Amino acid sequence: MSTIDNISKLLTLSDSQFRIYDIGRIITKISKNDFEKIELNQMPYPYPSQGNACIAIVFWQKKSLEPYLWFVKLPIDERGLLNQGARNHFIAIIVEALGLEVNSQQNKNDLTLTPSAQQEELLKSNPYHFTPAQYKLAALNSIIKVELKQPPSQHYQYCFDYISGKLGWQNWHNIAIQGLADIAARLKQDNNDQLLAKNLSHFPEQVILPLCGVLENQVLPLALIDTLILSFEKNNENSLLQQHLLRALAASSEHPHVITLIKKLIEKEGSLDDDLLIVIATRCWLALQNNNLLMCFLEKLVHAQDSGLFMAIFKDLIAIPAIRPILFTCMRQPNRSNALAQAIGQLFNQLRE
Repeated sequence: MSTIDNISKLLTLSDSQFRIYDIGRIITKISKNDFEKIELNQMPYPYPSQGNACIAIVFWQKKSLEPYLWFVKLPIDERGLLNQGARNHFIAIIVEALGLEVNSQQNKNDLTLTPSAQQEELLKSNPYHFTPAQYKLAALNSIIKVELKQPPSQHYQYCFDYISGKLGWQNWHNIAIQGLADIAARLKQDNNDQLLAKNLSHFPEQVILPLCGVLENQVLPLALIDTLILSFEKNNENSLLQQHLLRALAASSEHPHVITLIKKLIEKEGSLDDDLLIVIATRCWLALQNNNLLMCFLEKLVHAQDSGLFMAIFKDLIAIPAIRPILFTCMRQPNRSNALAQAIGQLFNQLRE
C-alpha cells in the first residue's frame, strides 16, 4: 500500500473497526459499501447540508470497544459528488499530525493512541473539523452505545423514571439531554416507546423540545407517531412546539400518517409559518418524494413571508439526490403558477450571474 487515498483506507490501515454517519440533517448511518462508492465518486453524497457532507467517523480498535470520533465537513460539488481535493487534504493533515507511516506495520498506525501536544494542535487546526450541536453529540453517543451493545449513560435511569411517571411531571429539572437521547435510542427497551406515547401530553415544553431533537433520528412506531401528530394538531397556536414536534417525525417522514400531516399543512389555505417550511425541507424531505406534494410545497414556499426563503430552500433541496429529479420535473410542469415560474426564473438568473 503506497498511498492513503481515501478515508476508508486510512481507517483500514490503522486496523480500526469503524462506522460512518451523516449528521448534517438527521443522524443516518452510511454503509461501508456506500461510503466507498461516495469516496470513489461513484455515487453522489445522499444527505448534503448547505453544500457539505457532514460526517461522523466512529472508530475503535478490536482490542478495545472505546470509540473515538472525528467530525468532518467536506464540500460537495454541483453534481453532489465529494470534493476529492478537500478529502485528500483532510487525509494528509491526519497522516502528518499523527505521524502515520504508510508502509509500516499496522500497530504503528493506531489512530486511537493519545496524540502529543504538537499533534493535538495540528488536529485542532484541521479546517475540515467541526463541532456538532450538543443534542446531536448526545444522540450519536446513545446510538453508538446501542450499536456496540454497551449500557446507556448514568442519566438513563432518572429519565426512565420520569417518563414512567414515578417522579412527578414537575420534577423535570434534573433530566439530562443524554438521558433523553438514551431513551430515544432504546425505544424498544423497557417499553420506552409505549411510555412516551402514553405520557407525552404530561411533559412540559422543557422536556418535549429536547426530546423531539433526539427522536428525529429514530424511525418511530405507529403509536408514538400518532401521539406526536395529535400533539402537533392540538398546539396550533404554539409555533415553536409545532416545529419541534414535526422535527421528531423526521426519520419517520415516509410513513403515510406523517405524509398526510405534511400534505394538510401544505394544502391549507393561507401562508405557512416559515420555520415549519424549513423543517419540512431540511428534516422531513423524505415526505417530498412525490411530484404532486413537492409541487404543492413549492407553491406554498413561493408565497412565504421571507422572499429569500424560496431560493435558500430550493438550493438545499436540489442538492439532495432523492429529490433532485423530482424537483426538475416540477420545474417543467405546465400547470405551475405564474408566481412559481417567475421565482424559478429569478433563481436561475441569480445563479448565472
